[in-house]
Amino acid sequence: MKKNLSYAVAFSLMLLSHMAIAQLPEEIDLNGKWSLSWEDEFDYPDSQLDDNWISQNGASGGVVLCSRWRENAVVNNGIVELQAKKETRGGQDWTAASIWTKEKFHYGYYECRYKYAGATGTNNSFWMWTGYDIEEGQKAVELDPNEGHYPNEINTNIHNWTDKYEDGSHDDWPEHFDMGGIEKHPSYTHVLDATITTNKIRFSSTHGAHFHIGEFRIYAPNANGYPQDAVSNSADSEVAGLVNYTRDAATTITASGSYVIDGRNTDPENVANGLNTGINASWISQKDGEKWLEITLSEEKEIGCIQFTNGWLSGTGWNALIDNYKIEYYDGANWIELAKFDIADGADFSEEYHVVGMLWDETTIKYYFDGELIRTFPHDFIHAPTRVYLSLAILDMGIAGAVTDAIDGTSMKVDYVRYYTKSKDTSINNVMKNKLKSFPNPVNDLLFVENDNKLEQVSIYDLQGKMVLQSNLDSQNSINVSSLSPGVYCLVVNGVNMVETGKFIKN
Repeated sequence: MKKNLSYAVAFSLMLLSHMAIAQLPEEIDLNGKWSLSWEDEFDYPDSQLDDNWISQNGASGGVVLCSRWRENAVVNNGIVELQAKKETRGGQDWTAASIWTKEKFHYGYYECRYKYAGATGTNNSFWMWTGYDIEEGQKAVELDPNEGHYPNEINTNIHNWTDKYEDGSHDDWPEHFDMGGIEKHPSYTHVLDATITTNKIRFSSTHGAHFHIGEFRIYAPNANGYPQDAVSNSADSEVAGLVNYTRDAATTITASGSYVIDGRNTDPENVANGLNTGINASWISQKDGEKWLEITLSEEKEIGCIQFTNGWLSGTGWNALIDNYKIEYYDGANWIELAKFDIADGADFSEEYHVVGMLWDETTIKYYFDGELIRTFPHDFIHAPTRVYLSLAILDMGIAGAVTDAIDGTSMKVDYVRYYTKSKDTSINNVMKNKLKSFPNPVNDLLFVENDNKLEQVSIYDLQGKMVLQSNLDSQNSINVSSLSPGVYCLVVNGVNMVETGKFIKN
């Protein structure tokens, strides 16, 4: 296990491997004030995971549908897999895994390279939690650089679990990002290349939760165009000559179902009332299964454009935007597709590794994705040390999409976790003073190191910055490197109150 490394390690890695630091933000300059202080690359047998990680072993509560167990966290070939299984255990119908570090950390830069489990309904998390075992006057805070949802959603948050209100709620600051190349929008407009003639239009979606459709407009061809501000309550009057067949009194509207809210009208007819926001302004679909909305006109009509809005407005932000939809028309015998959208057609984070990062200091939290800043949160209360968590969960209520049997056998795969801190002395000259002597160089099998200080542990890194060998030195200060492939390596040796670095060539 590589942990508590000094600035010399970081400097050596900087010299030998641009790949190892390619995802670091510009602020984390390993040739300046920052160094790698702790890391886990999971390059050991599965049994050693318990040396530095604690596992949940039992049921989960709230919206989490799975119990989580050590057996579902499996280390294999340098990767830890948090596995999801459809099995009844701990009183729940699914199992997964959640692990956290035994050690607590403080200010610094945290990063994790991982893949999502390849199914909707999964919550793939790299996060930090102070716990409640903190000093008096400090806040119990949860920091979420990413609670990722398949295929490519990033969900960030900050929770203050100490200052709860009388109703049990607490302050949290969520912010969502679509990083997969396909953004979701509160409205979609499909101007047809060629007009169609039909008396039926069908909208459908397999979105994992109930959703809101504010307006669904079917426009006759119009030489003056169609509404540009689709979410406006006056959209139907913005362009001269508009005819919206959906609002015709003879049009009938049916749906797969409605989400029932006491004292509120959530019926499908609301998509024709001309309102996008407010009580009784939208159709809210049922929670489970395929959701569909069918609009039947009084007779066949010529259609030039279809437009609809979705989600619900809170302040200036739209929430709960749909993940997918399809629009079809009936030609008298068959349903013909007119338009479709699916966020899964973008990047797939279950197939691609990405790096999620968090920079934390006394006044600011910053979240990063592949080294790029995506969110900044100023604070004056997040100061207690924290543990690092890796968690796979299966979520109820469609929060992460539909829960289906496709989850069974998938896993969140973690390549590494790293923690960087600012160093007191990171000058190049000071590091080079501790140049390590080793011989023979090149070497075939036994490599000897020499120094005036008492030497203890040696770590060897390849040109990609990956540790390939670690051992305590024997009485002759030697280490057997015969198992290494030919090439150039970085040598890092820990001694009493010192760390020294060098390079050698393996024949």
